[in-house]
Amino acid sequence: MNMVKNLTEGRPLNLLFFFALPMVAGNLFQQLYNMVDTAVVGKFVGEDAVAAVGSSFPIVFLSVAVASGLSMGCTVVVSQLFGAGRIHEMKTTISTAIISLGVLGLLIMGLGTLLAGPLLQLLGTDPDIMADSRTYLQIYFGGAVFLFLYNTLNGIYNAQGDSKTPLIFLMISSLTNIVLDLLFVIRFGMGVAGVAWATLIAQGLCAVASLLVLLRRMRRMPCEPERANMKIPLFHMTAVKRIAQIGLPSMLQQSLVSLSMMMMQGLVNSFGKVLVAGYTAATKIDSLAMLPNMNFSNAMSSYTAQNIGAGKYDRVKEGLKACLFMVVVFSLAITIIIFLFGSQLLSLFLDPGDTSGALGYGLAYMHTVSVFYILMGLLFVPNGMLRGAGDMGAFTFSSMANLFSRVAIAYGLAYLTPLGANSI
Repeated sequence: MNMVKNLTEGRPLNLLFFFALPMVAGNLFQQLYNMVDTAVVGKFVGEDAVAAVGSSFPIVFLSVAVASGLSMGCTVVVSQLFGAGRIHEMKTTISTAIISLGVLGLLIMGLGTLLAGPLLQLLGTDPDIMADSRTYLQIYFGGAVFLFLYNTLNGIYNAQGDSKTPLIFLMISSLTNIVLDLLFVIRFGMGVAGVAWATLIAQGLCAVASLLVLLRRMRRMPCEPERANMKIPLFHMTAVKRIAQIGLPSMLQQSLVSLSMMMMQGLVNSFGKVLVAGYTAATKIDSLAMLPNMNFSNAMSSYTAQNIGAGKYDRVKEGLKACLFMVVVFSLAITIIIFLFGSQLLSLFLDPGDTSGALGYGLAYMHTVSVFYILMGLLFVPNGMLRGAGDMGAFTFSSMANLFSRVAIAYGLAYLTPLGANSI
């Protein structure tokens, strides 16, 4: 039980920092094993295979966005009940979330396997890599139920103030994935299918292990004395509605993020493949650099929800100040690192000698973007607070405004000003 953490007591700054840290580490692990996937395929199968895995990325990203958006609803509702000490209701909400998101995962598994081909055609996938892309996507969708389960369980752990258990599972899953990658691709020569199967098996093991640990924990967690002998309903429509109220806007927002990424990618593609290479490398580092901001925002959601559940509204304000302070410190540090070591970071992905081409573009992109990390942090953290408070109207409005203005301004600057590729 020592992993479960009550976020309604103690110094907000320390609490939030040590709560967000394992989340950042977990995300780094996830990024790591995506990179290993690409590296293994590139080294042992060939360039077309890398393109095949890459071309299905927008669809994969969209399915992850749906799963993580819905699990956010589950996190907030469970946090609020946990903070309020309504354990009986919390247990019903948890089992309801696992059942309903599990069923949704199964539905997406069926649909995705059937529609993998047509979806790739919609994205204009190159005929040369079509067969490999389809294979990869079909196997990937075969594990959709694990993806949904894992995200839901991850959200439940975070809701109880426990960010360490998901980190342990993620580390084991990443290492399993890397070992299976090497085994399937090098030893058995399974190519792109090998990478997809490795991901599916690693995610499946991770989801099942998470579920077993959570069920054991729930069994041991005592309900309120007055409800100690009452039966806990496994499924309740009220819980579904409460999760959907927060989960659906969150899912919509995450899906729009992936949609705007596809639109930006379209604009990038129009500037030719040298820019595409520079942009791709820069966005890989960019997504790593944004992890602290994103995770402080998620930590703020759980913290806000628990404290609102407990009726401690003043603590939410203290937490917001503490979180904003940490975001400013981290953002400044990351911006300085990018200005000092930008070209070394980019040369992990690109040819280091060539500053005129892809590396030059990548560096220009990172220097421009990194200056604004501090503003991104100041946007993310209040968004996390609004989400934790269940104020989805303000949260959705803020997210939409951010996304639509980004795409509109990029296209506008690209076509109406002499800025060219820098507009991105």
